[in-house]
Amino acid sequence: MTPDRRPTRHVFVTGAANGIGAAVCRRFAASADRITAVDIQVDRLRALVDDIRATNSVEIDAVCGDLAGEEFAGSVMREAWQRRGPVDVAVLAAGIYPAITFLDLTADAWDRVQHVNVRANVQITQALAVLAMAEQRRACVIAISSGAAQRARPGAAHYSASKAALEMLVRSAALELGPSGIRVNAVSPGFIAVASDANPVTSAYAELLSRNPLGRPGRPEDIAAAVHWLASDEASWVTGSILRVDGGASAGNAALPLHWPAATLAQLPPTTDEMLRGT
Repeated sequence: MTPDRRPTRHVFVTGAANGIGAAVCRRFAASADRITAVDIQVDRLRALVDDIRATNSVEIDAVCGDLAGEEFAGSVMREAWQRRGPVDVAVLAAGIYPAITFLDLTADAWDRVQHVNVRANVQITQALAVLAMAEQRRACVIAISSGAAQRARPGAAHYSASKAALEMLVRSAALELGPSGIRVNAVSPGFIAVASDANPVTSAYAELLSRNPLGRPGRPEDIAAAVHWLASDEASWVTGSILRVDGGASAGNAALPLHWPAATLAQLPPTTDEMLRGT
């Protein structure tokens, strides 16, 4: 991929160690951007950074920490800004979705999901906005949402609620930060086939979620491409938007059979128009 003919940006990515976050890091690295990669998975994060450094001549830092911790989430953006300069793009890809039935859902489990999936994103976006506004700089925030924001599923009350909250957070932040030149959007992926120790998915579950009009599960690179576009000048008039990148899954359920087979049409009683024409 040919790097963009423009000044390099500083791109901040959470959930960077694997899956969508890692694909986002690779996509921006291919554009010669500087990257701060944040994740709790130390070994995977270091492996990603080493691989990107070996294949791209870019500056990339690894920052390890738990975004559920209020202190870390509140300070990591400032740390990245001080270390590598002003952040131009923040991609909020970190998210957890442990499967817990509604009656087994505890306050601690609920809080951890909300803290990682929502509160950390509030803190990071606030920190970026304060820093950017102080220096009168434009910036872009792109959160990773989910179809679960619109459709509940068993074992995901905490996750679905967090993503619904995240989408409203995106709209609210876009409304208030837009006058300062800060755009806030989200990409909502369909099912993405990734290997994740933190968020494992069974093959049967993956098969069900892969049923969409385009007939295949998504790839992390599909989402990274959408994120890369939202961060570009081509999307300079886009804010407060939720971009559904899901193979058409949000358009409807492609797995349902025809509810009124054509063979039964001949058995229908005549319509009023037909009866009038016959008189």
